Amino acid sequence: VRSYFSASRDSRYQIQFLMAKVATIEFIVTDTEKEALILENTLIKQHRPKYNFNLRDDKTYFSLRMDPTEPFPRLTIVRRVAKDGARYFGPYSSATAAREVLKELYKIFPLRHYPLESCRRRGRPCLFFQIRQCSGPCHGLISVADYAALAEGASLFLAGKSQDLVKLYRQRMAEAAMQLHYEEAGRYRDLLNAIAITVEKQKMVSQGGDQDVLGYYRQGNQLEMALLFIRGGTMIGSRSFTLSWELDDAEGIASFLNEYYNREVFIPEEVLLPLRIAEPEALGELLAEKRGKKVAITCPSRGTRLELVKLAGKNAATASLDKERAKAGSAATLLELQERLQLAKLPRRIECYDISNIQGEQAVGSRVSFYDGKPDKANYRHYRIKTVVQADDFGMMQEVLSRRFKSEKAEVELPDLIVVDGGIGQLNVLLEVLAELGVTGVAAAGLAKARVAKGMTEQEVSRSAERIFLPGRKNPVVLRQNSAALLLLARIRDEAHRFAITYHRKVRGKASLSSVLDRVPGIGARRKQSLLKHFGSLKKLQEASLSELLAAPGMNGALANSVWQNFHDGAAAVGKLPEE
Repeated sequence: VRSYFSASRDSRYQIQFLMAKVATIEFIVTDTEKEALILENTLIKQHRPKYNFNLRDDKTYFSLRMDPTEPFPRLTIVRRVAKDGARYFGPYSSATAAREVLKELYKIFPLRHYPLESCRRRGRPCLFFQIRQCSGPCHGLISVADYAALAEGASLFLAGKSQDLVKLYRQRMAEAAMQLHYEEAGRYRDLLNAIAITVEKQKMVSQGGDQDVLGYYRQGNQLEMALLFIRGGTMIGSRSFTLSWELDDAEGIASFLNEYYNREVFIPEEVLLPLRIAEPEALGELLAEKRGKKVAITCPSRGTRLELVKLAGKNAATASLDKERAKAGSAATLLELQERLQLAKLPRRIECYDISNIQGEQAVGSRVSFYDGKPDKANYRHYRIKTVVQADDFGMMQEVLSRRFKSEKAEVELPDLIVVDGGIGQLNVLLEVLAELGVTGVAAAGLAKARVAKGMTEQEVSRSAERIFLPGRKNPVVLRQNSAALLLLARIRDEAHRFAITYHRKVRGKASLSSVLDRVPGIGARRKQSLLKHFGSLKKLQEASLSELLAAPGMNGALANSVWQNFHDGAAAVGKLPEE
C-alpha cells in the first residue's frame, strides 16, 4: 500500500481511480501472514470491493461419499465435502458424470444402491441384485467381512490406487487357489479382468498423488481459468471459469485460489500453478489447516508437472475459444430471430409461459427466462392458480400474466420478447393483459406445436411445421425446420412446459397425500411426512397392519387406530392393540 503514495506511484491504472476516492486508511494488525489472509478473505466477502476478485459461479462440483463406519457402506453423490469421517472421491463435473462412474463401479464392486431400511422392507432383493450389481446385504446374502472387502476395493479404485488393488486381489486369488477355493479364486480373476479393462480407458497418469493443476488464458479483460483434477495420479476431469479481470495475472490467480478453496471443495495435497503468486506459503498453510494435512503450492519449471500446467493452459485456451464461438452463434441466432419476426430490437431476454392442470385441478403456471439464448434460472417462477376453478387455460394464462406484470414488474426487468405456448388464442390473452396494464416496448408471439395428420389412404403420418403467431398478422410465420432460431424458441417452449409439469406433479402428489390423511385427527404435516418416510410409500402405509402403524415413530394407540380406520372405511380394528 505504501507504493500507492510513492513518487513513482503504482503503475496499474485502476489505482489512480482508487486513490482519488481515498479519504482515510484503517488497518488491523495480525500475528501471521495466514491470519492476514483469512481476514482479507472475510472482508472481501463482506464488502465486495470493486477491484477485488468475485467468484460468482457458486456451483459446487459433485463428489462420491462413502462412510466406513456403516456396517454395509454405500456410495452416494454429494455436493459438499464435510469433515465427518467419511471418505470423499472426486470431484466430478456433473451428477451425470458421477453416476457414470458409479455405473461402471457397480459392475466390478456390487455395493448396495439404496438405504438399508428401505431395502429391508422389500420382500426380496431389488433388480440390481438380479443383474449382479448389488451383493444383497439387506437380505443377508453377503457377510459383513466380505462386503467390507468389496468396499475396500471400491475405495482403492476410486482413489486411483489401481496398482495396489491389483496386487491385493492377485494375492487373494492365489491364496484361494492354494486352499482349493476355486469359485472364490475365479471371482477375484473376474475382478482383475474388469479392473484391467476399466483402467485401460484412462491413459492420462502422473507420478501419483492428488493434484489440482491450474492453467489460464487471457483475452482482453477476460481471464479464462482451467483446473485439471488429478486423483491418485490419474486425471479424472476438469473445470473452467470465465472471469472479468483487468489486473495483473498473478493477482488474478491468487484471488481465484483464495475464493475457490474457501468453499466446500476437495483440497488436494498439491496445487500446480503457471505463475508465482505472492505469499504462496501463507495460502498453503491456510489450505493445510482446512484440509488437515500439508498442502504444497508450487510453480513447476520442468518435468511432468510443467507439462501438466501447459496442458491446463491449453484447456483454458480451448474453453475460451469455445465460449467465444458459442457467444457468436447465440448472437447470430438472436439476430435471425429479430429479422424473421420483424422485432424492433434484439430479443436478448425472452420469457415464456405455460399452464399445467388436469381438468382444472391443481392448476399451476410457469415462467422461464432466457438471456442471450441461455436459461436465466434465477428468474424462473411458479404460479399457483387462485382465481380460476374450472378447466379454462385462457383464464389461467390471464391470471399468470396479470400477476407477472402487475405485481412483479419492478422485480425483474421487462423482457424483449414474450412467448406463450399456444396459438392465436393465447397470444390474444397476452396482448390484452399488456394493453390493460400499459406495458409497452415488449414484443409478443405465440408458438403453436406441429400438427400431426394422416389421410384415409396414406401410409405415412404427415407432420406440419411449428407455427409462430404474431400480433396483427393473420397467417403464422413458419421458420425453416431445424433452423437455429426455431430450435431456440422450441427449446424455450419445452423448458416452460417441463417447468410447469414438474411443479404440477409436485402439487398433485402433495394433494393426493393430504386428501387421505388430512381428515385423520392428530395427523399434522410433520407426522404425515414421518409416516411416509417410515413406510416408504402411501400404498405401504395403506396396507400396514395396526401393529405396524403403532410401531411407527411418534405414533400411539389412539392415532394408530384412527389411521387404520381411515384406510378401512371406519371398520373396527381386528385384534387387540399391544399394551403400551
